[in-house]
Amino acid sequence: MATKWQDKKETFPVIDVRNLTTNFLPMILHKAQQVNLDNGICVVQSFEPKPLSSALKDLGFEHITEKVSDREYRVCFYRTELKMITFESGADMPFKPTAIVNYKAIDDILAGTVVDFWELIWGKEDPAIDLKTKLLLSMSNAIGASRFRQATRELIKAYSLGVTVKELDELFSLFAWNQGVGHFSSEIGPSTVFGVYKQIKKREQEGLDRRKILDEIMETFGDKNPDVNTLYKKRIKCCDRRDEKE
Repeated sequence: MATKWQDKKETFPVIDVRNLTTNFLPMILHKAQQVNLDNGICVVQSFEPKPLSSALKDLGFEHITEKVSDREYRVCFYRTELKMITFESGADMPFKPTAIVNYKAIDDILAGTVVDFWELIWGKEDPAIDLKTKLLLSMSNAIGASRFRQATRELIKAYSLGVTVKELDELFSLFAWNQGVGHFSSEIGPSTVFGVYKQIKKREQEGLDRRKILDEIMETFGDKNPDVNTLYKKRIKCCDRRDEKE
């Protein structure tokens, strides 16, 4: 893809994340927000990081991708607009597809294949199903399969895009209908996804605005919560000081 700025890309700061085994997306998003208009950054990864390209597009970046080898991609981003980062834009939507890092641990080419599948499902330019509805469908499928970790993440993302308590009321009624009262009582009721729903409903009734509710939810049910995070994280015992140093 020919661009007006491709001759400048050699001057861009380079961020090499190939050896990182943790979620690198928040770090890059933070750095991208600091980039001035008509400047750029270059990200090096062992697979093409298409979710990152989608997020930075929402921040006003164009990009070009160079495949150096099967295990080295260089993606250069150039800022043509100064867009504000918001949940609604998609760039700051809670939770990124961090599980892709798990596939990278197995094989870089496998990670690239999963990224392509992710783009087919979530990265379409003009989808027939809007993103909020797609997230609610994905959440419903996850609850039906008792994948409460995934369901929790999808619910929080859908809420960031404007899903209402009334919509959630009807959805959880359907879960009781379709899954059965016994299953709902023993499995769905004690789950993190039901905990998020209850917190949203309670805090809205108390008059808290959506952004503050989201901040509270992410504090309790974000990636720091081992029942929600998709990456392995060693539990730190409060009384074991040795663990804190590891």
